[in-house]
Amino acid sequence: MLSFIRSDLAQLSAYTPHPGSATDETPVVPRDRDRVDTNESPYDLPAVLKEKLAWIYQQQIETNRYPDGSQAQLKQAIAEYVCEGANLEGQAFSAAHISLGNGSDELIRSLLIATCLKGEGSILVANPTFSMYAILAHTLGIPVVEVGRQEANFEIDIAAATEAIAATQNPPVRVVFVVHPNSPTANPLTEAELDWIRSLPPDILVAIDEAYFEFSQTSVVDLLPQHPNWVILRTFSKAFRLAALRVGYAIAHPELIAALEKIRLPYNLPAFSQAAATLAMSHRQELLAIIPQILASRDDLFAAIGQLPELQLWPSAANFIYLRLKNTPPELMNGALARIVGHMKAEGTLIRHTGGGLRVSVGTPEENKRTVQRLKGAIASLA
Repeated sequence: MLSFIRSDLAQLSAYTPHPGSATDETPVVPRDRDRVDTNESPYDLPAVLKEKLAWIYQQQIETNRYPDGSQAQLKQAIAEYVCEGANLEGQAFSAAHISLGNGSDELIRSLLIATCLKGEGSILVANPTFSMYAILAHTLGIPVVEVGRQEANFEIDIAAATEAIAATQNPPVRVVFVVHPNSPTANPLTEAELDWIRSLPPDILVAIDEAYFEFSQTSVVDLLPQHPNWVILRTFSKAFRLAALRVGYAIAHPELIAALEKIRLPYNLPAFSQAAATLAMSHRQELLAIIPQILASRDDLFAAIGQLPELQLWPSAANFIYLRLKNTPPELMNGALARIVGHMKAEGTLIRHTGGGLRVSVGTPEENKRTVQRLKGAIASLA
């Protein structure tokens, strides 16, 4: 290892997108594979919106100029969307409540920088959950406190989390990450979990990741004005079909937003990404109109996979399904799941092995049929 690189980085692992889906010969995921491993929308932008976006790029974006560093137009459009989704009248949220990131990952990193650096704080996560919270914390040298979840419904082990916060003092827990609904397990926050995060002291930041809000239609954004120590994270990568353009946003008290703006890199969001997200906001009714179809496909996929007696499934409030093998000893579980993933990859379907189970994104109806057929074959191959 190069001597000037931090010694602890050798022990860290990077996040692996599409793990095992590409090879040295084909470093890019082949387009003919069913990519139901990353919870993207199975549908691209409508052709007419792509044409509008191409016109904007040709006629309005000067590639020799930096993008709008204030991001004012997009922030205002998002603030209006947030108020609309929460049925809040007037200016409950404005551009001053919004910060934009190059994906939610950048915002997570900025939150960590704003709260925990220089030995001032630790974070708490409940596994299984989105791995980037811990990965980003470790890259910044921030301690990660981990607790578990209840196996029945993947609710956070609240007693363990409460005890961990009380016991962690050097440095104390400064940020608690929760996901609503959680990834990879697809369960929304329960009333008990909501009561718990309401009870956390004001010197702990509660980061509530609502990446799948448009699918769950369940949000805590209406509670945000009463909780200045909460921040909600959302993204354009899922329901708005802009995963390729990396736009995420945070909704929070203006004082926290001001801190994030100090940390945000100048011009962090390219002009084309801003244009695409602004276009998506202006056409949100059209883009979101397909959500009921995706949810219906999810229910059909859930029912079809549920017919496989070897698999255990949990209810989903998102655009993906989480499952595990039944009657498999814990010490054999990961190996068996890895074999299923490998078999399906060979057949042309990519799914995600994570959190001790398998996460399967909802695809098109045709993709979902192939997913079920290939799952049957993969399970049979274990015999």
